[in-house]
Amino acid sequence: MTSNIKAIIFDYGNVLLEWDPRFLYERFFPNDPEGMERFFKEVDFADWNLQQDKGRPFKEGIAMLSRQFPHYSHLIQAYHDHWSDSVVGPVHGTVELLKRLKEAGYPLYGLSNWSAETFPSMRDKHDFFDLFDDMVISGEVGQVKPSPEIFQILLDKIKRPANECLFIDDAMANIDQAEKLGFATILFDSPEQLEAALRDLNIL
Repeated sequence: MTSNIKAIIFDYGNVLLEWDPRFLYERFFPNDPEGMERFFKEVDFADWNLQQDKGRPFKEGIAMLSRQFPHYSHLIQAYHDHWSDSVVGPVHGTVELLKRLKEAGYPLYGLSNWSAETFPSMRDKHDFFDLFDDMVISGEVGQVKPSPEIFQILLDKIKRPANECLFIDDAMANIDQAEKLGFATILFDSPEQLEAALRDLNIL
């Protein structure tokens, strides 16, 4: 059995690059993980950060949240000042799979929720991004996953129907949306699990 897949699309955060704001904030909450989680919950950090991924300038986002939570203003500013500390480095096993897929002749694309301000520094730092034929970064297009619009932007860009594309992401909401649109999908858990799933699909 041969696969119908003609293009493979990767999410970046926690699929190819290990990202977690906790890595950055550990220094501000020494031996106090509960305090850190309270901060994240109180300011609704995930949703706030998503707005930067959608294109809002960091300066604007920091000013707005600092007005709401003045007692946390130093912590809010710290995310911008030390942002690169939230990315530990590549998920090496996935990077190796990316290289194998490239060698096998698959066109590779990226679809990532990422701020247009912070992505360029990561793009320059990691040469595995050169393996991608093209990519859509949410902050550059003003849409974020799991909105159907960002998937359509990607399909229009790569000029392929969804049913010829395999989408790999670590977030169930994004996988659910992709499946509704007709993509083949793999919910990423680890490089080993991804490799097994790619074998099951006769891609590797």
